[in-house]
Amino acid sequence: MSYVEIGADAPLNHAAIDRYVSAEMARQRVPGLALGIFKDGAAILAKGYGLSNVELGTPMTADSVLQSGSMGKSFLAVAIMMLVEEGRLHLDDSLADYLPAGGANWRPIKIGNLLSHTSGLSSFDTPELQRPGGLFDIRQDFSEDELVERIASLPIDFQGGEGWAYENTNFVLLGALIRRITGQSYGEFFHERIFKPLGMSSTRIISDLDIVPNRSAGYEMVGGTLRNQAWVSPTFNSTADGAMYFTIRDLERWDRALYGESLISQKSIRQMWTPYPVAGISSAEGYGLGWRIAFVSGHRVIGHNGAWQGFATSFARYVDSGLTVVALTNLDSGHSSPEVIVRAVAGLVDPRLQPPPLRPIHDERAEFSASAWRNFQALIRGIPTAGMEAVVSTETVEDLKASLPDNWYEGTPALVERIAEDEGLLSTYRIGRSGDTRLLDVRSNEAGEVTGFSIEADPDNR
Repeated sequence: MSYVEIGADAPLNHAAIDRYVSAEMARQRVPGLALGIFKDGAAILAKGYGLSNVELGTPMTADSVLQSGSMGKSFLAVAIMMLVEEGRLHLDDSLADYLPAGGANWRPIKIGNLLSHTSGLSSFDTPELQRPGGLFDIRQDFSEDELVERIASLPIDFQGGEGWAYENTNFVLLGALIRRITGQSYGEFFHERIFKPLGMSSTRIISDLDIVPNRSAGYEMVGGTLRNQAWVSPTFNSTADGAMYFTIRDLERWDRALYGESLISQKSIRQMWTPYPVAGISSAEGYGLGWRIAFVSGHRVIGHNGAWQGFATSFARYVDSGLTVVALTNLDSGHSSPEVIVRAVAGLVDPRLQPPPLRPIHDERAEFSASAWRNFQALIRGIPTAGMEAVVSTETVEDLKASLPDNWYEGTPALVERIAEDEGLLSTYRIGRSGDTRLLDVRSNEAGEVTGFSIEADPDNR
């Protein structure tokens, strides 16, 4: 593929972008994708690919409405910083000053800890807690006060500011905090203070009841078969951890606003985009206030990914280049990787932003790798070795089969990464032919026994 430098007069290579996006969507089996490329706050590409609704055959466009997932956390961070600038709260205020339900447990937790995921609050959205009859049964409705009270009953995992753990719990409470301070729901506050002033006419909080023009359908891949997203109660479609609708065109307006001071000052924006100290130590990469901070090929990237109810999203702002790339898909995050697409597209626009390729590394556990590969092949071919049935369900095997490239079995898998996890190792291998490869993740326990397989998109298919 050819590359183009971005600049005032540089033409965008639409054909190269179209070829890559269409090919990667096919590899990931994504029904539809909306793509936005913005330069200095103005769209140089806003386009849909594939289908917004599979059942109706509706094309995806730049005006299609998709769910935000956790990309919505960045909007909430801006809303909180508005209140900070107005003197209506401070980042060092205690959570207990606004939400007394947590009592003494919440006294050490600061508002800044919630925004940065350093609060120590535990997860409210685990499968166990959200199962039928669970404390946060995802099929039941709860009032905001009931959610806060139930969250207050959860354990604290660590002292505020002494660790980092990404938890949706933090932003659910921030949404409740906005109502306590302003008397408005966070959605009403967003509409009045962000959406309406910026002209984001399609952006809103999720509603299954309202008529939403150009609403996309969300999909899940289960056992290799595409299905409609699972139903959840209206409560869990309206919490402040990322329950929003928006379009690529509205996100252009959002991106443009971040260059100015129509919402908050540039000082506050810089504060949001600075890694929040953990136990007094800050790092070059990490999480700020509602925004992720990273470096790709030496270039600073500010953004957020999201996933919810059959949608996956990625927003990446290459701040030193004035380039923003956004990808919104209508497939669950277990099968759709818009972040991979965003990074590759950024590299097509400007080759300086292309992530370095994943190179094969020396395998110090070659015997384990060979054994894991034999077990994986046996699973896919329907003749699993002893014990593998307990590791991978029949439904998962069908899903793995559907995710594999053609001729996946050819050659020897190449180890490209191995990292230590809490309960063992994660070994990642590249499989398939050049240009149509996938990443095979193999998890193993401390005893060296395989505990799971999964297939991921390969960012080097570009």
